[in-house]
Parts: sequence; structure tokens; C-alpha cells
Amino acid sequence: MRRLRDRIGGRFLGPGVSDNATGLTALLALAAVWNARPPLEDSALTPILIANVGEEGEGNLSGMRYICRSANSANLRAFLVLDGPSLDHITSQALASRRYEVSITGPGGHSWTDHGTGNPVHALSRTITIFSDEAGASAGASKGNAPRSSFNVGVIEGGVSINSIPSEARAKIDLRSEDPERLEQMVAQIGSAVERAVEIENARGGAKVIGRVKEIGSRPGGGLREDSPLVECIRAVDAHLGIRSHLGCSSTDANVPLSLGLPAISIGTGGQGGGAHTPAEWYQPDGRELGLQRVLLALCMLLQSE
Repeated sequence: MRRLRDRIGGRFLGPGVSDNATGLTALLALAAVWNARPPLEDSALTPILIANVGEEGEGNLSGMRYICRSANSANLRAFLVLDGPSLDHITSQALASRRYEVSITGPGGHSWTDHGTGNPVHALSRTITIFSDEAGASAGASKGNAPRSSFNVGVIEGGVSINSIPSEARAKIDLRSEDPERLEQMVAQIGSAVERAVEIENARGGAKVIGRVKEIGSRPGGGLREDSPLVECIRAVDAHLGIRSHLGCSSTDANVPLSLGLPAISIGTGGQGGGAHTPAEWYQPDGRELGLQRVLLALCMLLQSE
């Protein structure tokens, strides 16, 4: 994470300062408290505090996947994930997502002497337009009380100079949905958009382009029942501390254990933040103490209940 910029008006500024430096520092604070005075000296159970890497972007939750398939994973009773500052949102449902790289390749050439040669950037641009129009229209037709879905083209690459026909162009697309069928529908729409865009570009004559779609990430879905012991534990803690919270669906480290039927939940650790995934991300620590109390009390209750 880039070094925090100057603190202005009580806020810390910088990419990652809220999501998820707040979770990491809460984990470190918890480790310090536990090391100084173990709250449950008579308990036969011990918490395992893990700071994962490789979770975001194309990391594809590799840290949590490793934990869940390790030899000792059978001894893990529950997962309490610390993610972000918000105290009003309890993630008990895992939002499934799929990520794809679309690549269009061709022979390339000179912009003047080879004009008419299939252009991967043109074909890729058309692919994105076709897909976003179709996926957006489908989402609009299913609004109301229907499960939420989203799509995002987050990266576009290709070309070497303004007067060269590119030999390759690539885009990376993120798909998310609370409905597995809708997610599969969007996956199919990507493939269809590539086929149509390549066909249109190649109909212009000259050397042809080729389109490919490759999956580069998949986060599984899953969820807990509202009456599960883990959910009831967090709700009891929040009621005791006067925190008004609600259950929700999001994509976090909890996705992997939830998909495997293991109890897992994700909670915030206090304060306020905004601008996540942008250069203008910010965090203000007001209310941080309450969040840290929440984490420690939840952990103690979980250990005592086993």
C-alpha cells in the first residue's frame, strides 16, 4: 500500500487506507491485546489470526483458498473476517463473481500502407460496446426486487503507437451477481459479443483478427442462515454495544469458507471511510474504539460458545 498522505481534517488519505488497512490494523490490535493478556485463559480453544495476501483483483482469494484446503482446516470452527470500517453491514451472504480477459489478436501493420487489416482495438471496442449494451439491457429488464448484478470493464490495453495497427488488444471484465443464473447469462453474453465483434471487423476485408475469452478469476457464492450461531453471536454483540446493523451480501474473504459450508462472516472494524478503489480513498477514525470492542467481544463469545 502506498504511504499515507498528510492527515487533513481528521482524515487519512491514500489508496487502501480504508479498504482494507482498517481490517489489517484491527487484526494487529487484536493480536497485541491477546498477547498482553489472554482474555480466556481457561479456554481450550485459541484464535488463529491471519493476515492474507493475494485476495484482491486477480489474486482470486488465494490466501483464503490456501487456508481452507490446508491439512488443519478441519480444526477451524468459524471464520471472522475483518473488512473495512462500516459497523452497520454484516456480510453473511457471499456475492459470487467471475472475471475474464478478452483478447483480440491480428497481424498488425502500418496505419497507411496496411489500411484494411483487421484492427484488434477496433474489434475490442466493439466487443465492449455490444456486451455493455446487452448486459445493461438485461439488468434493466430485471430491476425491482430482482437479485442485484453488476459488470465492469476495468482494464483496456493494446497498441504501440498512433500510426501502427495493433497486433493485440486486451480487456479485463468483472461480473457479479446474487443470482447464479444471471451470472452465467453475462458470461455467455461476453462470448457472444466477442464473436459478433470479430465477425464485423473481419467483414471489412484484409487480414483477419481472432478473439479469445479466458477466465482469470472466480469467487464462489454461499451464505449463512439468519438463525446460525455465528450470525446470532454478532447480533448479540451489536445489541450489547448499541450498534444498528443489518445482514447483507458482499464479496469478501468469507466467500471461500461459505462456499464450502463453513461458518464465516465479515464485519467492519469502526470509523468512517469512502472512495474505495480510487486515488481519493479516505478514512476517519472517529468511532474506531467501538469497532475494536466489537471485534474483541465477538471473538471472546465465539470461543466461549464452543
